[in-house]
Parts: sequence; C-alpha cells; structure tokens
Amino acid sequence: MAAAASPTRVTVLSGGVGGARFLQGLLHWSAQRVAAGGGPVEVSVVANTGDDMWVHGLKVCPDLDTVMYTLGGGIDTERGWGRTDETWHAVEELKAYGVEPTWFGLGDRDLATHLVRTQMLEAGYPLSAVTEALCRRWQPGVRLLPMTDDRVETHVAIPDAEAPSGQRVVHFQEYWIRLRAEVPALAVVPVGIDGATPAPGVVEAIETADLVLLPPSNPIVSVGTILGVPGIDEAVRRTPAPVVGLSPIVAGRHVRGMAQQLLESRGIEVSAAGVGLHYGARPTGFLDGWLVDESDAGQVVALEEGGIRARAVPLMMTDPDATAAMVRAAVDLAGSTR
Repeated sequence: MAAAASPTRVTVLSGGVGGARFLQGLLHWSAQRVAAGGGPVEVSVVANTGDDMWVHGLKVCPDLDTVMYTLGGGIDTERGWGRTDETWHAVEELKAYGVEPTWFGLGDRDLATHLVRTQMLEAGYPLSAVTEALCRRWQPGVRLLPMTDDRVETHVAIPDAEAPSGQRVVHFQEYWIRLRAEVPALAVVPVGIDGATPAPGVVEAIETADLVLLPPSNPIVSVGTILGVPGIDEAVRRTPAPVVGLSPIVAGRHVRGMAQQLLESRGIEVSAAGVGLHYGARPTGFLDGWLVDESDAGQVVALEEGGIRARAVPLMMTDPDATAAMVRAAVDLAGSTR
C-alpha cells in the first residue's frame, strides 16, 4: 500500500450536499498546506449520478451540479442545493399549465445548466464531456467526473396498499422530495447499474491516487451507488492508495438526509460501526481506515476487530476549518494504515 502522509493526488467518491461540503473542507485543507510551504493537492471527484432524472425534457444531475455550484461559488447556501439568487418564474408557469411533476422545482438560473447539458447530450456528447464543459464556467478547483456516462437511476420501493403487490416503485427524487423519506423504503434499486461502465478517467483517478476518500455521503444511494458500478468497485479494492472513509452516522443518527431509512431497508445497523463494517475491510471490502465521531469512540474496537483501522475525531462539518480538520485526520489515519 502506498504512503499517504503527504498525498498529492486525492480522489473522492462523492454524493451531493454532504460530499460537496466535505470537498470544500478538502480544498481548504489543501490551501492551508500550501500556505505552510507544502505542495498543492490535485483532487479528482467521482460523483454519483444515480440521482439523475429527466424533468420537463431536461437531464438533471443533482449531485454533479451541487458539487459544481458549491465549489464554484454559485450554490444557495441556505438550501444546500440549487443556485444562489434564484427565481422561480418558469416552474410557476409550468404549474399553472398543470404540467407534472409539480413537486420537483427547477429554478430559472438552474434551468440554464440543464438546457446546456441536454443540448450537448442530444448532440452526441457523453455526460463526462458535458460535465467538463460545464465546469469551465464554474472552475470548481477539482476534476469532476460522473461515475458513468450510462443512464443509471435509483428507484425506491415503497408500500402501496392499492397495488396488487402491496408496493410500488418511485424515483429516488420523488421519495426524497415529494415523500420526504417519511414512508418506509422496502428496497433501493439502482436501475441500469449492472450494465454501466465507469466514465473515462474514473478508474485511472482511483488507481493513480495517493489517497482515496469516502466522505460522509449517503452509504446506500451516494457512495454505495458509485461503488456499485462494475469496474469502480474493483478499482477501489485494488488501488495501491489507502482508502479511508468518514462515518455519516453520529451518535446513532444520520446528520442529514435519509441514511437511516435506507440503511434499515438493507438490514444494516444504523451506527458508525455498522456502516464501516458494511463497506468492509479490503481486499474483500473497500476500507483501510474509518473515522467515527468522538461520540462513537466506543465502536472503534468493533471496527478494528473487523480489520478496519479506526479513530474517533470530531466529525461535524460546522465550518471550513472543522471540515479541514476532518480531512487532516483522514490523511493521518491513511498514513497509519501502511
């Protein structure tokens, strides 16, 4: 395993809001390192595209856009998604026409991104090339890569007493936005993932990294979906770089989102150790190291008994300095896994 005491190439497998905030901290840590006389860090981000959805004839990529807007300075910081200084005239007109889905709102500024993306896709460009073109406008400071150029969409099975089977399937966005994850998730199905292949540059970014990080993104529908793409899972298992993750579960609860509901749908213990052991230790799993919050320090022993080097540190991303400290702890843990 390669040393990671002073990584110059870091690859992150990222979801949306949580992953984007973690990446802000990573870039902040990199800037601190440069200010202290260290070398710059080259960051590659493999982003989840399982949340993608076609809306009003437009291709919407929520996680790609959240990372791009956040790192490019265009995110609405209060919502954590969408554009700053947004207006909603187009979606109001669509609702007036009675066009569905009325529960999925696209802001006027945000529409421009989806229009450009859809036009380029229809002209024959793959999603990876489209993402690269969009990033020229935002300059996020990282190399942003979709996990695949193929169409993968996450669906969730939910109870439905009126359906013959007693359940029906909805798109993940409907489960999260319209239903607010307030109904049980019976199953999570990333449709199309079995036939997907990694987008150009993804496997190389993982295999040539000095450090691979799994941020505190959703372990089922964000990081888990990325790892579910055939070829990406193998690349993470065989990379010579240390692979270190950070728990999205603190004191037995998810910090944000719906990780608890989706972990329960898979029968996975909702705890810092439960998620770490779900990822598993390499080479059969994905991890060399796992950071848990200080409140979960008692779970370190179970993780290490499972073959995963673990430490307890503060894991709340309250500001860029706190998040940079989390990155620093991940780098230190990676160095100890050699």
